[in-house]
Amino acid sequence: MNIRFVLPLAAALIAPLALAAQETVGPNALPFTYEMFEASVPHVDIAVCPVDLAAEGRFCRVALFNDAFNLFVFSEEGEQPMVGFHSYGAELMTGLFD
Repeated sequence: MNIRFVLPLAAALIAPLALAAQETVGPNALPFTYEMFEASVPHVDIAVCPVDLAAEGRFCRVALFNDAFNLFVFSEEGEQPMVGFHSYGAELMTGLFD
């Protein structure tokens, strides 16, 4: 698959997730579940959440978009709703692949 096609497509798919990560108040708010995430976001499973996101009963996934590592945190309980989100700048990788 052509990377020039994949990156803009991935960016378009991930943009609504930033809105989903914000707290929503109201009767129509729906949780963003891991099942929804798994079906719609290209990502990589990671064995351990970063220390600042780790907690009992949570698991993390990472998606690489917009020059950032976007970490999604999900609860292991129930329908596995998203309970956290954080982006880390890609500059963290500088020198790692030299």
